[in-house]
Parts: sequence; structure tokens; C-alpha cells
Amino acid sequence: MSTIFSSDHGRFDRRGEGRSLDRRSFLWRFGGGLGGIALTGMLAREGLLSPAASASEPTGTGAASPLPHFTPRVRRVIQLFMNGGASQMDTFDYKPELFRRHGQKFDPGDGARVEAATSEPGMVMKPMFEFRQYGQCGRWVSSVFPHVAQCVDDLAFLMAMESRTNVHGPASFLMNTGFLLPGFPSMGAWISYGLGSLTDNLPTFVVLPDPRGLPYNQRGNFSAGFLPATHAATILNAGGSTPIHYLRPPETASFIHETSEREGLELLRHMNERHRDSSPVDSRLEARIRSYELAARLQVAAPETFDLSRESEATRTLYGMGDPLTDDFGKRCLTARRLIERGVRFVQVWSGAGGPKDNWDNHTDIISELPKVAHATDRPIAGLLKDLKARGLLEDTLVVWSTEFGRMPFTQGATGRDHNGGTFVGWLAGAGIKPGVTHGESDPWSWKAAIDKTSTYDLHATILHLMGIDHERLTYRHNGADRRLTDVHGHVVREILA
Repeated sequence: MSTIFSSDHGRFDRRGEGRSLDRRSFLWRFGGGLGGIALTGMLAREGLLSPAASASEPTGTGAASPLPHFTPRVRRVIQLFMNGGASQMDTFDYKPELFRRHGQKFDPGDGARVEAATSEPGMVMKPMFEFRQYGQCGRWVSSVFPHVAQCVDDLAFLMAMESRTNVHGPASFLMNTGFLLPGFPSMGAWISYGLGSLTDNLPTFVVLPDPRGLPYNQRGNFSAGFLPATHAATILNAGGSTPIHYLRPPETASFIHETSEREGLELLRHMNERHRDSSPVDSRLEARIRSYELAARLQVAAPETFDLSRESEATRTLYGMGDPLTDDFGKRCLTARRLIERGVRFVQVWSGAGGPKDNWDNHTDIISELPKVAHATDRPIAGLLKDLKARGLLEDTLVVWSTEFGRMPFTQGATGRDHNGGTFVGWLAGAGIKPGVTHGESDPWSWKAAIDKTSTYDLHATILHLMGIDHERLTYRHNGADRRLTDVHGHVVREILA
């Protein structure tokens, strides 16, 4: 099989394979495993690699140009995902019209057909929670978020987000991967592929799921899709006694000691390299090799990273640790801060498992269901924002609060709310974000996005932009198409940028 060098993009093209290798991947592929890391890292530290082969170049294959494309404002991201569809009109989208029409049949007045995803449309239901204005920006926030309300002057709200679907699985895929169907890379995987790692000792992309279970789509929300498998998320049980399973041998395995482990790993390395050389187009084994090598380094780095006892009592209290309602989410938010401090680029913290309960999918009784899940996250989120700000980390860290869609302005059953892809709310804070601003507006009932609508594609384009990436230029050749996170859509929401 012939190989040629393309001077346009500084990469090798293998004819017949429909893929290409950038310089860094070429060194990695033919340097082999840990030796490739060592060689590349050594040359980079000595300044002997060209800019196109530096650590900022995409670590995968098929990127159109070296990254970042321009000076980034953001180095790392913490995404807080409210799984199940957080109700916008009961949290941040204050609508007096709902109070005036409470108990009436919902009629938008323009002849539009009113439908619901899983039920018959009920009567208009006002928020059952008190709303007040907070901060110099005067942002309306309901009583379910009393702590986040104190931070509104640091937040930029997207008040007219909309989804192409009102079904959990596809909507969650859309928010995480930019596509309605499975099999596409998640945003964290794209960022890992495009920008590489900030540290050798921890993963680039980490997910901290709700301990009650994985969200809709399970691991599909965090996968690498068709990108090299090494860019998939590392999923951690941050609230458990062992955040990373099998990091060390069990105490009962006395036959595993330093010498036997070293000899076993050496044998495994030789076997893996032989298998990899026989299947050079399959990225899964290479990903396993890299994960094993990372696991070895994690044995040193992980215990310190996940040891929250190293934090002061005041810090743990700030995150709500010690309170049964907020302890779990607080631990995971504090762990997220410790991870990004140590070089993890992208961390997702999930609130809510998949399924009909223990999440933000409030079909039955939003009056009793929403306060519990909101209060579990409220104090930890505010603590995270305050802690990042006090430590100066918001100067290069982006925090994103998101959900897959919103809820309806009318009832489902007695006091529940059905799915609504027509409008929902998200917010951002941190590096490159204009604090205390609002972009977009829903209609008077918070039924549909009305003014300055924002799509999931726009959100992804904005996040990539803040990280120094032109979303139209971060592509990967797959099945004859140059795929990207934003598909063929997306615009940077410049109105919220500082």
C-alpha cells in the first residue's frame, strides 16, 4: 500500500483507506504506545517539533488544519447537564401571562395546533414557585434556585433555545453530539480530538454521571463515535469509595506484586503491538493501549485528585457536602473543579438518571418533583461558580448549564408538565462570557422560542469558538463526508461574548 505526503495540511494519506495521519499521529503510530508519548513529549518540550506537530494539533486523523485556529479564551469546560428536560417557566423564564391564564384552556390565539408529546394538553398552569428579580441585571429566578440566584450577574442566559425533537433519547443525542441518531462523537470527544490533552496523568474528557444510573442513551452520550476510540469519555464514580474501578489489584491477590505486574504488562504490550500492527486502521486497540498506559499514571495521580479531604471544611460546606440532599452533587462538582485544575479539558457532571424518575422529567407532579432535584444541585452549582471565581479559574474555564429540552405551559394530568422542544433555557459563565446578559426571548407562555432563537448547534459553535476552534473547520472524514460537531448548521452567539 503506497503512502504519500501532503504538503497542504502536513499529513500523510494512505491511499485506499479513506483516512489520513497527521505528523503527531504518525510519530505515535510508528513510535508505538508509551514510546510514542515519550518521544513526542520530549521533542515538544525541547521545541524540536514543528508547530503543526505540537501538542495543540489534533491527536486524531482527518483534521482540516492545525488547532487552535485562533487564540482561545477557554482552556477547559465544565458542563452541568440536567437530564430529563428542566422546566424553563418554573426556573428562569418568568411569564406573568401564565399567572393571568392559570386554569384556562391553552390557546395561543394564532390558530396553531397545540399538541403534547405523551399526553393530551391540559389547562394552563402557572409556576407554583415564587419568582423574584436578582442582581444588578434583574434576572428573574424562581425559589427552587435560591443559591444560583445570587450568581446571576456572572451568568449569560440563552432564553430562547429550541430542540428539533421532544423525545429524550434523540434530544439528548442532539445536545451532546449534534445529531439525533446514535453513532456520532460527543462534544467532549471532538474537543479531545481537536485540542488534545493538557496533562499526561489524567484523561482529557471525564464524565461524572448520577450515581442512580446513566442518562438516556447510556454511554452513547459520551462516545467517540467514528473518531478514534481514545477520545471517548472516561466515566468515573466520583461519589463512591473507588472512583476508578480496578485501578489497583485487590488485596486478596497477593500473587500480584511489582515484579509480576511489570512483567505481565510488558508481555501484554508486545502482544498488543503485534495485533495493532496487523490491523492498523482499527483505533480500538490503540485506545486500549493508551488507556492502560494512562491507568498506570492514574495510580499515582488519581488518589490525590479524588481525595476531597484535602479541601478545607469551608470549601466542602460551600459545595453542600455534609447535607444529605446536596452531598452527592456537591462532591461531583468539587471533583470537577479538582479535575480541571489538574489538566482535564472537558468534564460533564450529570444530574438525573434515565427513566421516569430521579431526574428532571416531571410528568406527574412538578410541584413536588422539581424542588427536590433542583435543590440537590442549587447549592453545589453556586458553590462551584463562587469557588472557581475566587481561585481565578473562571479566567480560562467555561461553565455550561444545559438540558435537552423544556416543559409545556399547560398541565399533564393534574400538576405535571409534558416535554417541550419549542423552547428551553441554558446559561454559560466564565472565560469569554459577558456576565449578567440575556439573549433571546420565548413567547408570552414560554411555549415557543420567539426572538433570537438559539439552537444546540449555536451552543456548540459558541463553545468551540471560545476554545479557539472554528466549528466549520474541525472536521473528520467518515464514509465519504467531512463530518463536524455542528453538522451543516450553527452560528456563534456573539451577543453573549465579552
